[in-house]
Amino acid sequence: MAITLDAQLLEILACPSPDHAPLRPGAPDDPEADALTCTECGRVYPVRDGIPVLLLDEATLPGEHGNSDADSA
Repeated sequence: MAITLDAQLLEILACPSPDHAPLRPGAPDDPEADALTCTECGRVYPVRDGIPVLLLDEATLPGEHGNSDADSA
């Protein structure tokens, strides 16, 4: 399901990483994903219940598949 954010909100949202680049809807491999992708660093931020979660700890880095449980030994 594609996210629907107000155009003005999307215009002012920015990646929280030091480059503060604009975000675009969707993920690189799924344009319909409930996510926002940084146009500079490629981090993918989840959108939960219509609310963008712009925390670096919650972002998926390019090349990762969103599996944060992979750290288990």
